[in-house]
Amino acid sequence: MKLNSYLLKASIVGALGGLLFGFDTAVIAGTTHSLQQVFNLSDWSLGITVSIALWGTVAGALSAGIIGQRLGGRNALRLMALLYIVSSLGCAFAWNWPALVIFRFIGGLGIGGSSVLAPVYIAELAPATLRGRLVGMFQINVVLGILLAYFSNYCIARLGMGALEWRWQLGVAAAPALLFLVMLFGIPQSPRWLATQHRSEEARSVLALLRSSDYETELKEIVDSIHLERTQGDEPLFQRKFRYPIFVAIATGVFNQLAGINAILYYLPSIFMAAGFSKLSGDLQAVAIGAMNLFATLLAMTLIDKLGRKTLLLVGSAGTALCLSGVAMIFFTQRNQDWLVWILVGYIFFFAPLGAVIWVYIGEIFPNTVRSKGQGLGSSSHWIMNAIISALFPVVAKASGAYPFVFFAAMMVLQFFIVMFFYPETKGFTLEEMQHRLGID
Repeated sequence: MKLNSYLLKASIVGALGGLLFGFDTAVIAGTTHSLQQVFNLSDWSLGITVSIALWGTVAGALSAGIIGQRLGGRNALRLMALLYIVSSLGCAFAWNWPALVIFRFIGGLGIGGSSVLAPVYIAELAPATLRGRLVGMFQINVVLGILLAYFSNYCIARLGMGALEWRWQLGVAAAPALLFLVMLFGIPQSPRWLATQHRSEEARSVLALLRSSDYETELKEIVDSIHLERTQGDEPLFQRKFRYPIFVAIATGVFNQLAGINAILYYLPSIFMAAGFSKLSGDLQAVAIGAMNLFATLLAMTLIDKLGRKTLLLVGSAGTALCLSGVAMIFFTQRNQDWLVWILVGYIFFFAPLGAVIWVYIGEIFPNTVRSKGQGLGSSSHWIMNAIISALFPVVAKASGAYPFVFFAAMMVLQFFIVMFFYPETKGFTLEEMQHRLGID
């Protein structure tokens, strides 16, 4: 099926939630040194400052499914955009450390909500043959947001703004958040959500714009699926027949963070400083790594519907394990520090398939009756592990140097074998067909 301009526009706007997700999570990396000095933070306090947004993200991910079902994905994303705006401006004008922590928590609510709502919204718009690439646009925007955050930090750092530098670095995110909010008024509600609200004619109209043909057949499948859901009632997620997708969703979310990706992204300039680079040089190296993140994610997106989700997970697991071992060796030996940036660039290259797959995969393995709840569960496991690692990393890394990277490498080896033996392939199947393949219809 061909990709028309209406479907592309709606998918791009929905995926912009990922750009704010990436920007808001990574921008803190350029401010950690200043925040420690301004607020006299210990390593533990710095860990709290970084991780508090992630605990907000957990809350946002857990509640997003309910909000999305009531408001529809588009309207729920508008609420997330408002949270981003409030958070970025609040952090910029934070008058003390508790205020900064509160506004970062609010931003986390927006991030968590976006991580659930945007992929589900796009998945419900997209045909099966394009779903992997279109939902993958969310991850592309995440890594684009990370790159923009690093580049923004580097540019602001070069302006010599002194005590105001960190405020500008955190506050500039209000601009793309406002743009996101405005653009959300130009896209439709999900046809599936419209059908759940007994608005089948509106759903038909949206599908006719999204598809050049076969939209009547698809609408019938959606209506039949919704009828089945209503017959079964509000089905709970935690029951025996869903144990397989629950296991896969939790494992995918947890292992995505046990790769060490966000511990590295959040503290990247600090990692480079520990290896002997200056702060400004560390900011510049972070831009290079952010650029590789974008390139590799784009490459992964071109392959996700060709090679499949499982193959990308296997390649990513093996490659990240090898690169993390190299980082650990540099910190163990305190030699060849010049290799660090190149090994981390390689690490990002191999992590990109893992990052590209997670948001697509979790949304595909659950049946329609519990998809939003399942997406929330997978996202929450991802963010809980992210928060724990981000809070502990500055303390553990300072005390032990290389050992966090040894741990991350071992986790990627474990993930490789779990994916090989337990994960199903989902490429090329409609969401309804996946129910039958997993034996949970």
